[in-house]
Amino acid sequence: MTEFALPLLFATVLWFVATGFVLWLDKLPSHTWPVSITLATVASGFAMGGIIATAEETSPWAAYVAFACALVLWGWHELSFLMGFVTGPNRKPCPPDARGWQRFRLAAATLIYHEVAMFACVLAMAAFTWGKANQTATLTFLLLFVMRLSAKFNIFAGVPHLSTEMMPDHMRYLSSYFRIAPPRWFFLASVTSIAMVAAWLADLALHSEGGIATGYALAFALVALAFIEHGFLVVPWQDTAIFRWAMPQHARNRGASMQGESPKLAPQTDTKPLAVRQNAVQ
Repeated sequence: MTEFALPLLFATVLWFVATGFVLWLDKLPSHTWPVSITLATVASGFAMGGIIATAEETSPWAAYVAFACALVLWGWHELSFLMGFVTGPNRKPCPPDARGWQRFRLAAATLIYHEVAMFACVLAMAAFTWGKANQTATLTFLLLFVMRLSAKFNIFAGVPHLSTEMMPDHMRYLSSYFRIAPPRWFFLASVTSIAMVAAWLADLALHSEGGIATGYALAFALVALAFIEHGFLVVPWQDTAIFRWAMPQHARNRGASMQGESPKLAPQTDTKPLAVRQNAVQ
């Protein structure tokens, strides 16, 4: 059981620190962003090298390294999106009368480059590790990609509780594409599927050995975190509170004032786009 618990702790702490670090970089003055994204790009190059170097290793340490490298790559994608470097061709608020397919098309156009870039990264990692023993990095990034897509589709369809506190000012037009509403069938299907994947990964981890077991346990931790984050979409307590330490004081003050003045946390049942929930690493 210790061999299972240690990866859970490692994944949770690393996810927490990495998410906070991305948010902190994004809240720095915009003139620092080119330097941040350049350094993140360099780090991503080393991370991809680490994934390739450990692809044939089956020891637990190799699984930890591959997992950490995958999070570095994920962090680059989140940072490039939050800073506005890789988003989509549409950077305008949703028209008030947009409904159905038009609203979906406009919403997708706000982040399609970001999604394509992440999918290309998944393909590259799969190609580099194809047929290799250590699939931890590829599995980690793929799960992050799928879980984040699930969250985005849910907040587009409508969920009871959202927060824009962590959203950069220049990205607030995104809030017009999402709505607050009672959870729908897609949310129930999402959390059920996530729970089933978590159970499957836990079973694989408990019935495997060495680095393979460690890799599955790390993947299970990410899926469990995704399940919890989906839960925050339907409960009044905002998960952004645990990342306020990563925000500069002026951003925290602004977020606090927004919490007091904005109606976005009140459940709505109409079809008007109201708010968006945007996190840096899932």
